[in-house]
Amino acid sequence: MIINHPLLGPRDAAEFTILGDASLLNRPDWQADDADEAFYNYMYLRDNPAGLHRELWFHEHGDRSWLVVTRDTVTHAVLEVNLARDVALPSKTSKLSEAPAAAKASKSSTATQGARANRKANAKKPAKRRIARDQPR
Repeated sequence: MIINHPLLGPRDAAEFTILGDASLLNRPDWQADDADEAFYNYMYLRDNPAGLHRELWFHEHGDRSWLVVTRDTVTHAVLEVNLARDVALPSKTSKLSEAPAAAKASKSSTATQGARANRKANAKKPAKRRIARDQPR
């Protein structure tokens, strides 16, 4: 079986290791009320379809990239190959874009101001300690 790697071109399937269902990219929220059940389903319950299936493949003997391969499990025909980061990142960025832009701006400006204040405070502390140690008691 040949996998057409998006960056490197056609590669033999022997260069890859298959992890399983590509739904593993959609990890459940650990803070949700039903987190126990969601993680049980995430870890142990898998579909074994006959037909089209999206799978995670690791390019172990190559550039060590993760791929999402869509293939027919009956004929082993590879229909589509994408980098896993390209599949996973749009879902994460869409979750971020659901939050209001104003809330994001206020959080980032508050975090930046807090970080600046912490750096200033920490920069001043060592100097005061050195002066206090050098003075005789």
